[in-house]
Amino acid sequence: MRPWIPTASVVLLLCLASFGCAGGAPSNAGSTLSSPPAPVTSPVTDPVTPQVTNAASVSIVISDPAACKASGGPFAHVYVTIADVQASTNAEAPANDPSFVDLTPGLSAAPQQVDLMGQANSHCFLASLGVGQQVSAGNYQQVRIFLAPDSRASSVSNNACGASYANCLVRTDNSLHDLVLPAAASQGIELAASHIINGSIAFNAGDQPYIDLNIDVCSSILATADGQYEFNPIVHAGLIPSTGSTISGTVVSSKTGKPLSGGNVVVALEQKDAATGIDRILMRTSAGSDGAFVLCPVPQGTYDLVAVGVDGASVSYSAGVEMGIQSGQLAGKIPLVPGSQQGTLEGLITTQGTAMNPLGVSLAVQADALQQIATNGATITVPLLPSQSPYNEAMLTMSASSCATGADCAPFAMQLPSSTPNVVACSEQTAQFKQMQGSSPGYTAESAAAIPGTGSTAACTAGSLQAPNGPVALGSGETAMTSAISFTQCQ
Repeated sequence: MRPWIPTASVVLLLCLASFGCAGGAPSNAGSTLSSPPAPVTSPVTDPVTPQVTNAASVSIVISDPAACKASGGPFAHVYVTIADVQASTNAEAPANDPSFVDLTPGLSAAPQQVDLMGQANSHCFLASLGVGQQVSAGNYQQVRIFLAPDSRASSVSNNACGASYANCLVRTDNSLHDLVLPAAASQGIELAASHIINGSIAFNAGDQPYIDLNIDVCSSILATADGQYEFNPIVHAGLIPSTGSTISGTVVSSKTGKPLSGGNVVVALEQKDAATGIDRILMRTSAGSDGAFVLCPVPQGTYDLVAVGVDGASVSYSAGVEMGIQSGQLAGKIPLVPGSQQGTLEGLITTQGTAMNPLGVSLAVQADALQQIATNGATITVPLLPSQSPYNEAMLTMSASSCATGADCAPFAMQLPSSTPNVVACSEQTAQFKQMQGSSPGYTAESAAAIPGTGSTAACTAGSLQAPNGPVALGSGETAMTSAISFTQCQ
């Protein structure tokens, strides 16, 4: 296979960035992107296809600035094997609908394995999945990604998972585990409008767009109750701009102006959900020991950055929030205000079906903490630190004295900053970060629940619910209880 050589537009994409945001100086992390990306794996050479009238030349890349990689997280490698990527202009099209076009025809015959914990030299692409595929111009509102099942393991080139698995993970103890795909994976991983940056991917005839598939591997792995690992992929797609696709900066202590010593810092890139207005995490990464972070490639759009951290002395820091940053801008320095200890937000997940199950209900649960920013009323999702809180958790809700009458339940807990956020609006170039007033931050617990094996599609009546009592104040070292999050029809 020939090595991937980026076009001039992609070189510009990685080399150009606007100077500063909110008066911040460029971070050292940005300087590592002055050279073109070097994917870990070579791309598939697509077969020669007939020229399409009124067509664009589409290329597909994959990224994942993972925040749960060793040593801060539990995984050293996560290998997935991609067998196809398709797109449709019909947001409601079912799998195998004739409106789907194949963006990577070469993958169907030669699936490509990618380590989602891998690191490209540019901190950007992990791999190129297809280059220059001729596709009719249009407004594409749905993408489907197909993963190779274990039955194709023997046909995967240089399979890091061995002869039995097509998708697998390696823990920090070097143990290898199968990544079990849900039954729905045979229909493709569906990326609807809510998982496409700006709602759709549009290109005109003659365009040469690059589409990035960003897999949030930290939120995609479910450790099931029987000791297996299930892959429920959470993926976002978007067009990479031609004038800068990096957001980089440095996370520091507001007290010392220096990076946090030891511990762990996570930076999340968020964008408002069109339906709820809540900032949802699109990608996240860990800052290095020097405080530097790089989020790349970042599709065209306006985002919010949310950083949280705990240092090696277990001192908790407030969330640092930079509102309204655009792809290609430098975030500068994001100061986190030191507090003391983290707080713990606890609650109950309850389930109730048409008939109680004496064996309990097995659920794949993802819990989040929401926080409102008083300066503009925005609601952010506070990222969890991988060393302290799992992104996904397998739960078995059972009847117990703590449960409501006629319901099964299981507890959850999230460790969160116990001081109020430090916020700045990126659009105000001379503004300084300002810590919100109040002695204790308020958090609203939110959870999504699905039956394991169903994939990322929620199997309960309401796939995502907020705790009904609203924000709960959380002080340093305190444990606060939120009201139960109750799901129905989960059997």
